Amino acid sequence: MSEPADALPQEGEWRRLSPLSPVVRAGAAVLGLAVILPNLVANGLDPRRPGQRVVAIAVPIAVLALSIVAAVVSWLVTRWRIAQGNLQIETGLIRRQSFRVPLSRIQAIDVVAPLTARLLGLAEVRIVSAGRGEEHARLAYLRTEQANVIRSQLLALAHGLTADTPEPQSYPLLHVPPQRLAAALMLRGATLLPLSALVVLIGIGVAVSSAREGISALLGGVFAGLFVHIVSVVQAFNAEFDFRISEGPDGFRLDRGLLQTRHETIPFGRIQAVRIVEPLLWRPFGWCRLEVDVARQHVSRRADNAAHVVARVLVPVAAREHVMFVLARVIPGATPVPPASAKAPRRARLKAPLSAHLLAAWDDGSNLYARTGRVTASTVILPLSKLQSVHISSGPVQRALRLASLHGVTAGHRWSGRALCRDEHEATEMLWRLIDMARAARRPA
Repeated sequence: MSEPADALPQEGEWRRLSPLSPVVRAGAAVLGLAVILPNLVANGLDPRRPGQRVVAIAVPIAVLALSIVAAVVSWLVTRWRIAQGNLQIETGLIRRQSFRVPLSRIQAIDVVAPLTARLLGLAEVRIVSAGRGEEHARLAYLRTEQANVIRSQLLALAHGLTADTPEPQSYPLLHVPPQRLAAALMLRGATLLPLSALVVLIGIGVAVSSAREGISALLGGVFAGLFVHIVSVVQAFNAEFDFRISEGPDGFRLDRGLLQTRHETIPFGRIQAVRIVEPLLWRPFGWCRLEVDVARQHVSRRADNAAHVVARVLVPVAAREHVMFVLARVIPGATPVPPASAKAPRRARLKAPLSAHLLAAWDDGSNLYARTGRVTASTVILPLSKLQSVHISSGPVQRALRLASLHGVTAGHRWSGRALCRDEHEATEMLWRLIDMARAARRPA
């Protein structure tokens, strides 16, 4: 009996991607032309004129034809297989490239389905491995059911199991309703400030009719800024729509997306720190946001910036008790409630008058806590077992006030545990205490 097409290929057997993959790749060119051509027509391009007819008809056809040919050639020269404990991907026509990903170094496998691929029933498999960027381990595109089966089989092989071992069950932790997500995004300060300024300027423009030209110029700038923020809100809503987080034996699994769906896994070992964000306008509702700092190479950030941005969001918005529940699964025993002694000294107001009321830093023997912010409170929780370096900085103003700031750094490099504007003696004592505790936390049990 022949092997089902959804299964992994036999040892050393080459396979190709889905024959519909060129359609997805060429779809980007079609969307680009659909956006550019109306703009050209609006700016004076007239297809009825002989001199402009070439630009309006021949150029788009040539671009579309080249895109289709390039997509078909890319599909023809791309193949993949499992050989000698490695996932091998070969691609390239003029410059041939062969990527080998050891199955034992696979950390997570994500399934991503852009809108065009979803319409065709396709999805992309992205393999995240230690020591490689994500752009070197992609299977784009496969049938959706085939992508899910291959994902579970590769994970089984990565853990030393047989390929037919079923994927471990995950347990749901939290679901963010789209209504709450939309309300939280609209309550961000970056959206409300331009909107408030727009309302104020409209009122001034109506009251002061003699300064209409100046008011019109200001309104144009505010409209432009508001449009940019609305676009960012729409992008965030599209990326975090129907957000679900569950916990499995291999890590936290995130499912979300409106136009482009993502199924992503964040392994436990790659989590370096977490951050609780509490915007001012969210506090009356008791909402906050949980973000995670993940050890990831800079090259993979450039290769897939959208994936990088979304991956560090563990809970987009939820009630504080729900965020604390998820936090307890990420860092057991973490209690981000500052004691009275965690606040910065009073003289810190001379150095940071707008943020001194929120500054706090403390530790509990296992984690370093650092709260900063001016209007939005942000608390970073850094497990001492992940601490890679710690140092003290003190500028001329801080030295005059007998203050110093302590910085704890991890492999994530997105944020550091910043104990800002502490008493200089307290910062020095905290430095040596954290070094001893971090050394003890990394010892094997």
